[in-house]
Amino acid sequence: MSGAVRTGLASSTGPAAPAPARSWRRWLLAATAVWAVLLGVLTWTSVRDDPPTVREQRSLDQAGPVVDRAVGELAGAAGGTGLLELGPARVAMGCRVTPLADGARLRREVGVLAPAGTERAVLTGIAERLPASWRAEVGPGLDGPVLRADAGEFVAVEGRPTVDGRVRLIVDTGCRPVGSGYTPASATAPGPEADALTAALRSLGRPSDAAPELVSVPCPGGGLARTARSAVGPGPAPSVAALAPLAGGAPLLDNPPVYAYRTGPVVVLAEFGEDTTRLAATVGCPG
Repeated sequence: MSGAVRTGLASSTGPAAPAPARSWRRWLLAATAVWAVLLGVLTWTSVRDDPPTVREQRSLDQAGPVVDRAVGELAGAAGGTGLLELGPARVAMGCRVTPLADGARLRREVGVLAPAGTERAVLTGIAERLPASWRAEVGPGLDGPVLRADAGEFVAVEGRPTVDGRVRLIVDTGCRPVGSGYTPASATAPGPEADALTAALRSLGRPSDAAPELVSVPCPGGGLARTARSAVGPGPAPSVAALAPLAGGAPLLDNPPVYAYRTGPVVVLAEFGEDTTRLAATVGCPG
């Protein structure tokens, strides 16, 4: 018998070939690629067809019309006797939508008459006249009652007393992408509010040569609510007494430095400051 040892031959009982493991990895990679493609298609379809689920999916230009309509709803809910003024749109740039993306915030205000002691009743009445979908509620706040509501599309509404015979209602988009930006509605032609504003300025001895700032919003039942605004700067200190004849001796609000009265369909609001007197004349929603 030969004692030579034969080499180079694989044992029949050695380890199995790795081919099945490589095949499994190929299938896993293929399945992952298919899943990634499917997830991409589903994401694209959702972005195209589904409503936004977070505020950051709605840009400022998309939220702007929602804000304008919300201000109109508030003007209508305030009623012709309660609405004092419509504030202009204010856009604040520079907030952060994400740590890497800048954004902007749009706010508009509505001033409503609320003599001392009636603030909660006024806010509750407004909440009851707003659309049911807003889920408006009035609850306690740190400084008095607070109205909170959701105007849709992640636009928030909040109302608080200002401690001078008024409540301020604020419509706020929060920080969101700018998109093409907010474009305010075209100003309407001046109406009785502009005439009432001119009469108030003349009574104060401070006629203004500049055209008033005009603000308008669509009312829920059609038509427009409108405010004409003006401010007069340094000069002889104006007196509330100068407006008393226009108020017919029955002002809506006489809480210095704030004074308001009605003349025909117009409510005139005056705020007397040390350096500037601000006037706003407003016509509310029809009907």
